[in-house]
Amino acid sequence: MKVKPLGDRILVEPMKEEEVKKGGIIIPDTAKEKPQQGKVIALGTGKRDEDGKTIPFNVKEGDKVLMPKYGGTEVKIDETEYQIVREEDILGIIS
Repeated sequence: MKVKPLGDRILVEPMKEEEVKKGGIIIPDTAKEKPQQGKVIALGTGKRDEDGKTIPFNVKEGDKVLMPKYGGTEVKIDETEYQIVREEDILGIIS
């Protein structure tokens, strides 16, 4: 199934947190925090300015990005969890 976000929205696949920490402690699923990093899967059509011109995105497909812990919309597509966020909610690009 293909999903194309609309407007200035971005489809992001959250990156899974490691199961075992450096000290060998295993973190149960109930104690894990929401991922803050993700990979951009698809971009929307873009935001428009007052003149109706499309403003280009600052991110591109395949970029690793930082996202806020809470925000956006969680969706499940073909048994994979994704998050749809607005471009303005992206905190930064990881290089």
